[in-house]
Amino acid sequence: MRRAAAAAALLVLAAGAAPARAQEAFRVDSLAPGDTLSIREAPDAATPVLGQAPARARLRGFGCTNDTPSGLTWCRVKYGAVVGWARRRYLAPE
Repeated sequence: MRRAAAAAALLVLAAGAAPARAQEAFRVDSLAPGDTLSIREAPDAATPVLGQAPARARLRGFGCTNDTPSGLTWCRVKYGAVVGWARRRYLAPE
């Protein structure tokens, strides 16, 4: 049992995600008029876009990290069926 927990923790850390914790709710905020928030495959603007969330959309959050190639803060989020990474700058606590 301990080995499985240690392996799971290593996978989370290797992925650059924050340790598992309670979910949080975000609202998409601070976008330019007509823009959507890109939800990406990894916490890096150079990675593929998995989906888009419109302004004021509610997203479920699973932790944030600034341990990214750019040093910017990204959060692991879910919007509908899409799970990926979004810039923290555009997420307001709900």
